[in-house]
Amino acid sequence: MKSTIPVMSLQRLPVYLNYLKTLSNQEFISSGAIARALNMGEVLVRKDLAFTSAQGRTRVGYNTGELIAALEEYLGCNEIKNAVIFGAGGLGSALLSYGGFGNYGINIAAAFDNNPQKTGLTVGGKPVLPVEDAAAFVGEHDVKLAVICVPAKVAQSVADVLVGCNVKSILNFAPAQLSVPEGYNVRNIDVAANLAILSSLI
Repeated sequence: MKSTIPVMSLQRLPVYLNYLKTLSNQEFISSGAIARALNMGEVLVRKDLAFTSAQGRTRVGYNTGELIAALEEYLGCNEIKNAVIFGAGGLGSALLSYGGFGNYGINIAAAFDNNPQKTGLTVGGKPVLPVEDAAAFVGEHDVKLAVICVPAKVAQSVADVLVGCNVKSILNFAPAQLSVPEGYNVRNIDVAANLAILSSLI
């Protein structure tokens, strides 16, 4: 089922989860209430939630606790997955220090950098290691995900390292299009481009 869910629906599931976790002492919630709170369409919310195991009840809606559990299960929050960060500069260090990844079952195990002044340090309780140690570390710690926070000119070389390590899920903050084999999932986050879009709407 996960392979058939539209990307936009998958992107909205964490939004629902975050909202539901803000509710306290509310046993049931309807798709309409969720839609109104998040400024979405009710039909859209119902279709998204249908991809999970959650079952709504007529005139009552969803049991809030059950819906949270269904979303967490679908998103894999209950299964700890190790991730690594390439690039321990400003953005990479900020991500290392961020404590919210655990809410989604993600453990940032380490960062890698080619700057000797950064390697050997600990940021946010996580070690910063030399890039040449990446392959061994990834294999030993069964790393499933990686975040690229390096300059554009070296992003492809990092992606090549990850392909060599068989890390198939990559979040790319570098302003560069990565070339990876079929079966690898790359999600590009271009902060500047997104700000430009917002700027054009002012």
